[in-house]
Amino acid sequence: MDKNSTLLVACGALARDVIDLRDAHGWSADITCVPALLHNTPSKIAPAVERKICAMREHYTRIIVVYGDCGTSGELDAALARLGVERVAGPHCYEQFAGAGYERVMDATPGTYFLTDFLVRHFDALVWRGLGLDRHPELLADYFGNYEQVIYLAQRDDADLARRAVAAAERLRLPLYVQPTGGGDLETRLCAFFATPIDYASQVLSV
Repeated sequence: MDKNSTLLVACGALARDVIDLRDAHGWSADITCVPALLHNTPSKIAPAVERKICAMREHYTRIIVVYGDCGTSGELDAALARLGVERVAGPHCYEQFAGAGYERVMDATPGTYFLTDFLVRHFDALVWRGLGLDRHPELLADYFGNYEQVIYLAQRDDADLARRAVAAAERLRLPLYVQPTGGGDLETRLCAFFATPIDYASQVLSV
């Protein structure tokens, strides 16, 4: 393993997107992921990312975390500051894909539920069964009664994912709007990391 290489520590929900971006741009980087299910327990995200970094950092000169704050209330950034590790900007993947459009939507319609390719693909496991709606459909109003719409932030032009998004919105009994994003601001921000000269001496390699 090249000790001057880059490691991307990504949220599992972004794994496919990060792999595609790396391959499309030809970045020299390895990728490892933290389980996406940790979003259900945000307090576990920072410790899990820190363990991953500590286990692998001796093999890499640069580590970039591809994760939003994702409900950690700053704990993730605090852990990364202790370790001297960089993170792609953004509070969560919705903003990372939609950019400034996310805030515009939330200002206009706060009751918006967002889907990404990952959430569409895993809607049954993460949302329907994950929230117990398969066993207790009467909870739908409790969980989603205050939502007004679903916006699908589509990273790919994929007919199957589009059909799944329609089905998900129908199950939530909400109107669906599709916003193609491609790699969005996530791609822009990662490109900036790889276009910037790396100051290897600035990396804190001891824990």
